[in-house]
Amino acid sequence: MPTCSRRTLLKYWLPTYALLATQGTRALQRDASAPAGETLPHASASPDLLGRAHALLTRLPAADLTPFLSEWPQGSEQRGVSPSTVPVLRWLPSIQKSAPAFSRPFVDALVAAAASLAWQRSYSPALVGTPFYDNYGWTELAGLSGPTPSEHLACGLLLLGSGITYPSHRHEADEIYVPLAGTAEWKHGDDEWRERPPGSVIHHGSFEPHAMRTGPAPMLALYLWRSANLAQKSQLDDAGISR
Repeated sequence: MPTCSRRTLLKYWLPTYALLATQGTRALQRDASAPAGETLPHASASPDLLGRAHALLTRLPAADLTPFLSEWPQGSEQRGVSPSTVPVLRWLPSIQKSAPAFSRPFVDALVAAAASLAWQRSYSPALVGTPFYDNYGWTELAGLSGPTPSEHLACGLLLLGSGITYPSHRHEADEIYVPLAGTAEWKHGDDEWRERPPGSVIHHGSFEPHAMRTGPAPMLALYLWRSANLAQKSQLDDAGISR
């Protein structure tokens, strides 16, 4: 491997490895403190994150949230998920430092649980380019694949690195975004780009085209999808393909 490629990989991965290693040490310390014969499951942080997300959302004065909260999963059933990582997690320390007071407890809990979550990317580098691919990732807390089963409401987190544009896309699902840390610009259809700070409630109706772009800082946002068919896909407007 050329030296420049090795340096690039180290630049991307060392901060993430350091972060996940710290989380792993804390997890081992938690396990060591358990009574004899008891193992504390690492996935236990996920239900706590979902509960924290619900509490955070219920404190926001936005009528657009009402139909989403009415669909909130009520059962205690949990499914196993296989943890996975993505390069964009290297931005989590920056996100944690910049989180405002309203979201800081949630962000702190997310950072502690990050290693137990299944982080994913919906697109290929050939489709969206390597800079976007290495600065984008999401994880589902509730829905068809997240640790909490839910058939009509999905809840998860989107993480974008700095200087990234998430291109215009649309989907059948009704959607809410709530930025938790980092200020980004959002675009609805043909409207102008508009800066939306943390705590904003951003609603995208069914099949409404929308895009977002970050500035010098990364962004973390909570998302909600509401649909009778959560398995339906999102479509990039320019590429015309589905995720």
